[in-house]
Amino acid sequence: MKPPVLVIDDHAIVATSLVLALRGQGFPARRSQVTSEAVILAEAETGERGLALLDMDLGLDVDGADLVMPLRAAGWQVLVVTGSSSRNRIAAAIVAGAIGWVSKTAPFEQLLQAAVNAAAGRSMLSEQERRELVELARGDQDRTRLLDRLTTREREVLDRLAAGQRAAKVAEEFVVSVATVRSQIRSILAKLEVGSQLEAVALARSGGSSGR
Repeated sequence: MKPPVLVIDDHAIVATSLVLALRGQGFPARRSQVTSEAVILAEAETGERGLALLDMDLGLDVDGADLVMPLRAAGWQVLVVTGSSSRNRIAAAIVAGAIGWVSKTAPFEQLLQAAVNAAAGRSMLSEQERRELVELARGDQDRTRLLDRLTTREREVLDRLAAGQRAAKVAEEFVVSVATVRSQIRSILAKLEVGSQLEAVALARSGGSSGR
């Protein structure tokens, strides 16, 4: 029995084509409704777990890369798809638990084969490439000094994000609104000079954040 594949991509033609092609190869594939972060994660909590093919450039407020950790926590293997050439972003996804990545600019047949290989449990990265990406995510030690810019509460919020908590859960713990937490997250990203929560978490881990 082949594992299920959940395609998380806001481009309907690409997502539907992948689902149909994967089904043609015997995989029980389905497309996630990419309407909000909550909808994506709720759908990931249903049914048998397998491979999540995750577009890192979703047309949502949330960065697709920031979904790697909660998808992993829900029991999915994650293969990220990106049109970005940023190695730092890819490296952050690998540190967060993604098993590999594939370029969205690759021919459809190559994208499909990568999904098939990942779903079949084949290695997606050489040990050398994984090591290079992990080292890149850690960054220079000087970069971790950016963490000193954070307030005590911002560091606490970042620690919760590193532990895989979502904004709503953090808001509940600190008895504040979700809007307040999202404002704190924006401040964290600005102070750390990163573009996503995933990069912030990678920086926090390399800098010794508790990540509780």
